[in-house]
Amino acid sequence: MNDSEVGAGQTAPRKRADARRNEMTLLEAAAAAFVASGVEAPVRDIAARAGVGVATIYRHFPTRADLIIGVFRHQVEACAEAGPALLATSATPHAALGSWIGLFVDFLVTKHGLAAVLQSDNTGFEALHTYFLDRLVPVCTELLDAAAEAGEVTADLTAYELMRGVGNLCIGAESDPGYDPRRLVGFLITGLRKP
Repeated sequence: MNDSEVGAGQTAPRKRADARRNEMTLLEAAAAAFVASGVEAPVRDIAARAGVGVATIYRHFPTRADLIIGVFRHQVEACAEAGPALLATSATPHAALGSWIGLFVDFLVTKHGLAAVLQSDNTGFEALHTYFLDRLVPVCTELLDAAAEAGEVTADLTAYELMRGVGNLCIGAESDPGYDPRRLVGFLITGLRKP
């Protein structure tokens, strides 16, 4: 193998790592724009938040649906990975659960409008919903179980029930500026505590 082959082999992974970082930056900027303006946020606003040109976004995500799905998957993964980290670093399992539910609420607020954008592709939407449940219900279960084992919450609530309840409290937040789902979810999480 000559030097040019080694050089080519060494630069390719660096480009892939750069491309992954760029994609993460775009996804985070898009998520912030979606929270602020909904999933119909202009691509130029997302590009400005990410510090890139509009063409860069289209190079990574050719359609708005691709971008929304990318944000959805990115946030599901971030939420899933946060659970164990919060459990390891929080003062109590209940505190970890509360922090994780806060991330989950942020995710749900971003997710509003997803169904409308993807309604022409019901199979794709169903696949995303399954992915969402498969990744997040086990994480929430781990947090709830830890809080129950610590005697902080009752053991008769399932993760799915809690996540559905939180989801229901988030409905309507995008169309009513006077409604703050985070406040109500905070009451719900406080109410889970055993007296």
